[in-house]
Amino acid sequence: MRAVLRSKIHKATVTEANLDYIGSITIDSDLIEKAGFWPGEKVLVVSNTSGARLETYVMKGEKQGAICMNGAAAHLIKPGEEIIVMGFEITDKPIKPKNILVDKNNGFVKYL
Repeated sequence: MRAVLRSKIHKATVTEANLDYIGSITIDSDLIEKAGFWPGEKVLVVSNTSGARLETYVMKGEKQGAICMNGAAAHLIKPGEEIIVMGFEITDKPIKPKNILVDKNNGFVKYL
């Protein structure tokens, strides 16, 4: 069995950070659906801006284009940073990942 990339949101921009939340990353519900993430799913978040890497879980956001770092993650990745959000699957067979590219406002551009 191997952990392989299943879903990715590429070049998203963090829109806000909320230190007073218990943890997670809030993502626009349309982007969650397009990338194939599930609320509660464990994800790896990587900042192209600072190089910070962290694991957290997905929460469904209602605001269009919302990408919010919550809790302790808000110390590592700040509003305005460009990030990649990746989900993995444990499988014994190769899979085709569902990768999406977004624009500076976190609007869907295309499948990669």
